[in-house]
Amino acid sequence: MKDFYPWFLGAYGENHQLVEDLVNEAMRDHMYWRRNFHPESQPPIPTAAQFTPEYQEFVALLKSEMYRLSADLKAAIPFFSPRYIGHMASDLLIPGVVARIATLLYNPNHVSEDASPATIEKELEVGEQLAEMLGYSLSGPIKAFGHMTSGGTIANYEGLKNLMAARLFPVALGEAARELDADLKWEGQLIRDISPRRLANMSVEEALDIRAAAHKSAQELGIQNWADLVDAQRYETLGLTEFQRRHPELGRLRVMVPASAHYSWEKAMKLMGLGTSNLDMIAVDMDMRMELESLQQLLDYAHDAKDTVLLVVPVLGTTEFGAIDPVDGVVAARQTCRLRGQEFGIHLDAAWGGYLRSLFKAEDGTLRPHAELKAEFKYFPSAEVYNAFDATSKTDSATIDPHKLAFIPYPAGAYIARNRDIVEFVRQDAAYVFDGESADDSRFRKLGQYIMEGSKPGSTVASAYITHRVIPLNHKGFGKIIGNSIHSCEYFWDVAQAWAARMADKVVLAMPFEPDTNIACFALNPTGNRDLKVANAFGKELLKKLGPVQDGPIQNRSFIVSSTRLVEEHYGPRTHEAHKLLGLDAPAPGDESLLVLRHTLMNPWLLTPNEDGSNYIDLYFEFLEEIVLEKLAHFRFG
Repeated sequence: MKDFYPWFLGAYGENHQLVEDLVNEAMRDHMYWRRNFHPESQPPIPTAAQFTPEYQEFVALLKSEMYRLSADLKAAIPFFSPRYIGHMASDLLIPGVVARIATLLYNPNHVSEDASPATIEKELEVGEQLAEMLGYSLSGPIKAFGHMTSGGTIANYEGLKNLMAARLFPVALGEAARELDADLKWEGQLIRDISPRRLANMSVEEALDIRAAAHKSAQELGIQNWADLVDAQRYETLGLTEFQRRHPELGRLRVMVPASAHYSWEKAMKLMGLGTSNLDMIAVDMDMRMELESLQQLLDYAHDAKDTVLLVVPVLGTTEFGAIDPVDGVVAARQTCRLRGQEFGIHLDAAWGGYLRSLFKAEDGTLRPHAELKAEFKYFPSAEVYNAFDATSKTDSATIDPHKLAFIPYPAGAYIARNRDIVEFVRQDAAYVFDGESADDSRFRKLGQYIMEGSKPGSTVASAYITHRVIPLNHKGFGKIIGNSIHSCEYFWDVAQAWAARMADKVVLAMPFEPDTNIACFALNPTGNRDLKVANAFGKELLKKLGPVQDGPIQNRSFIVSSTRLVEEHYGPRTHEAHKLLGLDAPAPGDESLLVLRHTLMNPWLLTPNEDGSNYIDLYFEFLEEIVLEKLAHFRFG
């Protein structure tokens, strides 16, 4: 924990002097830069301006409003405190904070290098760093690419958009070849003779390969307008409705996600025009992970129905529970499906768990052995979790959120592609912004041409870039922070079990599943109660003392947690087991969902010892006992 002392601002602002010095130095340096850009010019604002009545009135108004804002901000959620164990937010790393503030003054726009020549390369470097952390290659025929987004939601949109474009492009290409009736070839075949179903079931690499082969054939045959002919057949040109009308043999275009997936996937289906009815929910198992048997059943159904599966989305750390889906199992399922001509992309939603892979990564970039990792913890990582992290390199793309487990300020998400050329399927030309064309990596300096966003802040990039430079993405760097959070969760688990045993005659505490990462959930039920409504009502009473919203200042909160629900529709078997553990009757159709207290144990100071040897987790369970007894004394069971 001592390693972290200079890394974070601190729960009490212990490192305020360091931050102030760095920010002041950045501010002074920025002013020198301004004054040395054509110093021979007359300053537009005269030195006497500050003495005019209008100037002084504006300054007075500004100060008044800033004082009011400062007062209002005191009601904000204290994410920095180890007493906050609610959502995915915590204390901030100093490098990310000061780099953000310093770069804000320059206001770079990362739509293109024309608006951000000093920092656009840093964004591409951040993307490569994250790609390497996931195990993607930066050399050889397939090279990775990544960039930052405003958050995981946009990165998920981009993952769907890019894989959808890659999967449907060959279909448009085949249609153009048939319309032209030209001898365009790919791997010795005439492209016009390849069925649309085969074209729709190509891997990303096959799609890129047939694109290049068709272009080469068109050049050899002297076809001048080949690109225009293909574009005219693409769904991006025709619209999805017309494209599907022309290609009924593709069936429904499906996307498969676990029942525990983030709600952004439903939003993505709406946004892309695919419709939420084509979002297949894969059941989760008793550990809240994607159930591979359910996935295979859905894949079999799609195959038999002659539907097209665009992509499958395993989650590396679910938003609610931190569960790690069997990425290795999804990869294996794809290999099996390929034998029958069925293809699907794999987008890894690692918004939460992406940075966890730094703990698995040795300094030389290799994956650390399971036994070596296991020796550092009491429970983590299980064989299933380790195998999932081992397989991340075999996915097609990924979402990672630096504003979560990289402890840098919002907004900061990232989209990473295993094959950087996938973005060529969505390339958008805009003559007033982009000039020329380059096949090498310099093309990405015109970043807005390849991504869903247009103008976006370079200050976000600076936060991640500087943070990665001073805290490496391996087990000796970020792995220390992540490892500390895992230790906190293991300690929390043990203390919760002991607390449950001690309080068994008064209240039942049930932890429905062991944590895969650093999020721990449990539900509480007054001992002897069998009514779900009563248990939920009791939980709501506890949240009046534990939730963030209340009458009065936030400082009155001793601890702040979050809550979620075990929805029967999504988590059936686990919901039934949770009811059983709590002593509740089995859920019936139409019953409300079970309320669960959710604890995100990412704060670096949770295990800091107090004078009596206790830590913040111990203090939390002491407080929980206090409010449980208080609520039980006044709680009505009828």
